[in-house]
Amino acid sequence: MVNKARNEIKFGTDGWRGVISDNFTFDNVAVVAQAVSEWVKKDIKAVKGKRKSIAVGYDTRFLSKEYAAHFSRVLARNNIDVFLSDRPIPTPSLSYGVIERKCNAGIMITASHNPPQFNGIKIKTSLGGGAGLDITNKVEGYLGLKPVKIMDLEEALKSKKIKMHNYDSAYIKFMREYLDMAKVRKSKFRILTDVMHGSGGTLMAEVVGKANLQVDLMREDINPSFDGLKPEPVEEYVQGILSRMKREKFDLGLILDGDGDRIAAVAPGGEYINPQRILALLTVHLVKNKKRTGGAVKTTCGSKIMDHICKKYDMELFETPVGFKYISDLMITKRIVAGGEEAGGMGVQDYIPERDGTLAGLLLVEMMAYEKKNIKQILDEVEKEFGRYYYERSYVSVKANKAVMNKFGDLKTLLGKKVVEKMDYDGVRLTCEDESWLMLRPSGTEPLVRAYSESKSKKKAQELIHFGKNFLKRNK
Repeated sequence: MVNKARNEIKFGTDGWRGVISDNFTFDNVAVVAQAVSEWVKKDIKAVKGKRKSIAVGYDTRFLSKEYAAHFSRVLARNNIDVFLSDRPIPTPSLSYGVIERKCNAGIMITASHNPPQFNGIKIKTSLGGGAGLDITNKVEGYLGLKPVKIMDLEEALKSKKIKMHNYDSAYIKFMREYLDMAKVRKSKFRILTDVMHGSGGTLMAEVVGKANLQVDLMREDINPSFDGLKPEPVEEYVQGILSRMKREKFDLGLILDGDGDRIAAVAPGGEYINPQRILALLTVHLVKNKKRTGGAVKTTCGSKIMDHICKKYDMELFETPVGFKYISDLMITKRIVAGGEEAGGMGVQDYIPERDGTLAGLLLVEMMAYEKKNIKQILDEVEKEFGRYYYERSYVSVKANKAVMNKFGDLKTLLGKKVVEKMDYDGVRLTCEDESWLMLRPSGTEPLVRAYSESKSKKKAQELIHFGKNFLKRNK
């Protein structure tokens, strides 16, 4: 039992993912729930007069609602109070709810942007952020050690061990207080939001409410097949909104991933705006228009534009390994205005230490309201001042050993340009004298190496990726 559970259930940087009815089964969900119960009972300090509690939410994937109820039944039988969502919700709504309900932890049933056949479990801390290795290692250690105890759902509801809860109401109220809603609602922009059939649902339109601002939604209905695609906000999966932004008159297009915690955007005319550029826009808006102060965070494959923005506004720029949990840690310990990752996770000041696609998108709308310009006009101005950088990413299915990475790190030039800086604590990144860079980063879970590049020309960025892939193939 112990070995089987530990072989089938492994927590990565963002929870446990598995294939539905293969290794992601009701039995395994119950095993994880029992392990979480043991962690809560044994490792979370009791507070006199307060019962331990967990917030539980779920997305729009196949059987997510049922998995969430199953998980909750195990918690209830272990004498842990459960606040179970009464509807599919985005992960940030659950994270905010952990704080609002003063829970010891949160559980979100979601596989985020993975293909439709997957589902998963994310653990949130009492601060609303993602659980780190210190927690997931403990939970994994409890897997299969104790027999699963489970309570009848009706009995749990009747005894109020499980209470149904609307997380969205407090989440919407918070966003309305965080944003300058008077300015946002007064603006006459047209926004198109692709929800990708995810749990972002109609939330963005609900936050805006009655307004001059027009928010049109697409793919806001529940479809667990996600049109046969991954609900991931990257260009290949969002051709529908790119096409509509070319044909129709919208001032901004927004794209949310399957559980609403990541974002991408589209400019009028159909130009895809990657998360690197979104982080730049958010940082400028929060500092210039909202007068916020503090540092900013990018990851090792983050854009050079952030260096120039932080220099102008006299901000400290932190660089972390890839993975939002590292950004989240800094948001807890430092005063951070904004932090973001290349996959689309954006976090902002005076909020939970977690990424939020809906709030990030509405902040872009707020920026347009402040500047009285559409997103294309603002982006052009920001990049004229701080530089236009072209970002590329790809991967090679090879297993890179230390010798290969060392050999790459020893290169003195890239495409004829002198290497002036090397980063080697999260893969290897080589930066050249013209600010172009190439990074190779072996995956921790798959036999592949990811390649990232950036340059002031699209052609050069593509050439750097090509060079990196060829280097890996030659030296495998």
